[in-house]
Amino acid sequence: MMSGSWDGNNDPGSQSDDSLLFERLHIEPIYDAFVCPLTKQVMRDPVTLENGQTFEREAIEKWFKECRESGRKLVCPLTLRELKSAELNPSLALRNTIEEWTARNEAAQLDMARRSLNTGGPEKEALMALRYVQHICRRSRSNKHIVRSAGLIPMIVDMLKSSSRKVRCRALETLRIVVEGDDENKELLAEGDTVRTVVKFLSHELSKEREEAVSLLYELSTSETLCEKIGSVNGSILILVGMTSSKSEDVSTVEKADKTLENLEKYENNVRQMAENGRLQPLLTHLLEGPPETKLSMAGILGELVLDNDVKVFVARTVGSSLIDIMKSGNMQSREAALKALNQISSCEPSAKVLIEAGILSPLVNDLFAVGPHLLPTRLKEVSATILASVVNSGEDFDMIPLGPDDQTLVSEDIVHKLLHLISNTGPAIECKLLQVLVGLASSPTTVLSLVSAIKSSGATISLVQFIEAPQKDLRLASIKLLQNLSPHMGPELADALRGSVGQLSSLVKVISENIGITEEQAAAVGLLADLPERDLGLTRQLLDEGAFLMAISKVIAIRQGEIRGTRFVTPFLEGLMKIVARVTYVLADEPDAVALCRDQNLAALFIELLQTNGLDTVQMVSAIALENLSLESKNLTKLPEMPEPAFCASFFSCFSKPPVITGLCRIHRGKCSLKETFCLYEGQAVLKLVALLDHTNVNVVEAALAALCTVIDDGVDIEQGVLVLCEAEGVKPILDVLLEKRTDNLRRRAVWAVERLLRTDDIVYEVSGDQNLSTALVDAFQHGDYRTRQIAERALKHVDKIPNFSGIFPNMG
Repeated sequence: MMSGSWDGNNDPGSQSDDSLLFERLHIEPIYDAFVCPLTKQVMRDPVTLENGQTFEREAIEKWFKECRESGRKLVCPLTLRELKSAELNPSLALRNTIEEWTARNEAAQLDMARRSLNTGGPEKEALMALRYVQHICRRSRSNKHIVRSAGLIPMIVDMLKSSSRKVRCRALETLRIVVEGDDENKELLAEGDTVRTVVKFLSHELSKEREEAVSLLYELSTSETLCEKIGSVNGSILILVGMTSSKSEDVSTVEKADKTLENLEKYENNVRQMAENGRLQPLLTHLLEGPPETKLSMAGILGELVLDNDVKVFVARTVGSSLIDIMKSGNMQSREAALKALNQISSCEPSAKVLIEAGILSPLVNDLFAVGPHLLPTRLKEVSATILASVVNSGEDFDMIPLGPDDQTLVSEDIVHKLLHLISNTGPAIECKLLQVLVGLASSPTTVLSLVSAIKSSGATISLVQFIEAPQKDLRLASIKLLQNLSPHMGPELADALRGSVGQLSSLVKVISENIGITEEQAAAVGLLADLPERDLGLTRQLLDEGAFLMAISKVIAIRQGEIRGTRFVTPFLEGLMKIVARVTYVLADEPDAVALCRDQNLAALFIELLQTNGLDTVQMVSAIALENLSLESKNLTKLPEMPEPAFCASFFSCFSKPPVITGLCRIHRGKCSLKETFCLYEGQAVLKLVALLDHTNVNVVEAALAALCTVIDDGVDIEQGVLVLCEAEGVKPILDVLLEKRTDNLRRRAVWAVERLLRTDDIVYEVSGDQNLSTALVDAFQHGDYRTRQIAERALKHVDKIPNFSGIFPNMG
């Protein structure tokens, strides 16, 4: 029973059928004394019992152990007679004889294997030969030296070129076994192009080949001298990194690939390649834990990488503080490497915020303003300025982040003055980055007012405006974007600077007029001009002289006709153009050329058309405002009819007088009107389109539309006819609804004025007399509005008999 368990097939280290074929081919026969009775295999360590029987040491020791564990007496497995002692006596003579016999036979078997290892031979013979080499290498470490000495390693490598997949897989497996624990075999295998050949198997479709190849590479990577060579094979690290993140690979293959990469981390160039291919942790670990020279090298590598935004955030959280510490050190080479790395990871908003939390602001500003021995060279100041620009554009509240012990911030007057001084005294590259810093500060509502105050106190407005003419596009763009952000807060100062400057206004117009699609620079330039004070007559006249309005009109038409399309700046560009064109309507009373332009270009028709640009609220609002301005001028432009002289008799006798009948007059303006010449909204059929905007969701659009409609019932026109026009356009109820909604004070003020005009008509009074909501809205305006609104609300309430005429509490305003 017990001896039956020693069948060789149950021994995990036993030979396969392939290798047994070679075992059976002996130049000398196997003697019975060589074979262990228990294992039926040739003995390697024969020992003799007290009864003279000889066994393999390992086998008889296992036999004795089983006897003890089962509680039976020690017996000889052959004679089954009890033994007095378990003593094992080495049979040295037999062992030597077996070794000599084995050596002679193995030499013959190896020679046979050598003859079978050729790519043109039968597949079966090659497979048997490779399996035999595996067997003898597993049996004894010293046999690996024999395999090397016999010149079998290059022959096994050649089998990797076999057309048989089975042979290639077994050759990879055999090479792994041959090199395990043997540095000399590893060095021999790595000679020539073998490593490159093995790496190619990593990308093979057959998973078994990939598994064997990565296992072999792992064994080779345990030798430090080969790590560099493996990493130098093009694509090796890329493929290994890909395998570690693959969900389709076998788990053991993924683990082997991961361990191989861990071994390859010993060389910096390998770490670089891993980082370039998405395996950043080794680089970051070296940066955190390595000696100074390693940290310097890793920071240098990090500064050259191109990283995704998610990765930048991870890197900032992991090594941001360490890089900032290196940046603050006295070693210029280390500071340069750290600055370049920080520049790389600060260029997205989330990672910039992480760096702010880590304390990057203060050392950055110190580097920019430093003098003396710690002064950074210009090229590194540019890097510092670039990082600061990225950080400032992260959207943080920089008025709350102290820069030092004196609680100064980036928008403290002294700091802003230093930045402005630096901008005026450095080269274009640093100027551009520092202007971008100011752009970021001017973009935030929490810092822009402090920045504006500091700029005004420094007297730097003209200097900033002069950058509009810079030949460097980036510098010019940064300057225009900064001025655009500042213009809502210091429009008069910028308008004065542009009017008094030589060339800056022309440069802005030139930028906008370029026919190159729509660039960010063009959108910023349009935005800057659009936000300047609309009623600045001098600026408007200069823009007329520059041809800016004609250019802007042509751009608007081109966008409407689809000739300019598709960029992400098209909406702000169109909105800015509309504001520029609309500013000409603010100076109609003082500038005949403005009137001529509006007539020649038929601007009123363009603005009416743009009222219907749904989804572009600003365009609709600006168009309505422009129409209001044009309509207000209509009563001054209308040609009143010339009354004919009365006849002689009629001049003496009124009974002979008949009023003349003149046809074709405007109902509202009582004269000759047209949309093109006098900008009449009624003649241009704009009333209906303006009424449609009164239920717009954007209150600014509603207010602009209502203001334009109010011009048809304003003083100086036929109010009664204006009310009738609104009735015909079904505009009365929408106007009343605006009052009832109470959306803003401005809108209520405008709506109360319009409603009072409407209520001068008896038919409308009759229609709304029972509307308690209207009365309540007017009473609310009467009680809570400003002085003027209360006066108008009182008159409106009198119209609907809610206040008796003799009870006026305000002086009669007429």
